[in-house]
Amino acid sequence: MSTRSGTLMAVGAIVSVQLGLAVAVPLLDDVGAVTTAWLRLVWAGLLFAVLVRPSGMTRPALLGAVLLGVVTAGMTMLFMASLQYLPLGTASSLEFLGPLGVAVFRGRGRARLLPVPALAGVLLLTEPWTGQVHPGGVALALCAAVCWAGYILLTQRIGDEVAGLGGLAVSMPVAGLVATAVALPGLTGLTGGGAHHLDAGLLVHGLFLALLVPVLPFTLELLALRRLTTAAFGTLMSLEPAVATVIGLLVLGQVPGVFAVLGVACVVVAGIGAERTGAREVSPV
Repeated sequence: MSTRSGTLMAVGAIVSVQLGLAVAVPLLDDVGAVTTAWLRLVWAGLLFAVLVRPSGMTRPALLGAVLLGVVTAGMTMLFMASLQYLPLGTASSLEFLGPLGVAVFRGRGRARLLPVPALAGVLLLTEPWTGQVHPGGVALALCAAVCWAGYILLTQRIGDEVAGLGGLAVSMPVAGLVATAVALPGLTGLTGGGAHHLDAGLLVHGLFLALLVPVLPFTLELLALRRLTTAAFGTLMSLEPAVATVIGLLVLGQVPGVFAVLGVACVVVAGIGAERTGAREVSPV
């Protein structure tokens, strides 16, 4: 039951993330990646600060939650920037190398074999041999992958040490502050940014996007990581490129090729394996 519920939570988070990213892609042309990510993170930080009250946090847990906020901001802003150069499925495939690395280095027994089909799926989805992938987009997505790996490890640690959603009540406001520091020059027009775009309609749009990403998925991921090992969770995230490819087709009209379809099959195999091998004892908090 623990494995199944954790898997359902992780899959729900994946769908919410990819749907939220697809909906946000048209916004990138209007206000840019930095402002789009800033809107998400600031709204999420405000919502968690108002609705959740952290209590009983030790000093190490508090520091961990602050670090999680910094990593979350980096992951979100770098990935949004990569979408200016890469299709949604390709960017998600490259970012997946972060949780794939977690699965490889933290897995035991059969779990160490699961990244093999997942990696094959990533290669088929990105088709690096064609040489058509934008190098700047690849670099941004890979940096986001490093942040995602740190996010997984820190989220599980905070989820085990802090009851309820207290860890997110600290990490998300921190992420919002980091995003504000990065986005501030553009928002004030110091670098030719689009401060005049920040009307009421855009702010409401940002609130909707924040609910899709990161409020709902980050909550589900924290709960899932209380039920799954980091290796299993990381490998289960192999479903993300597949979901991104499907949503990219349905929402953005990004048609996958034959290799992409084969890649989807590979990552689904890895995801099923993660469900079978990834149970943890449910955390008492």
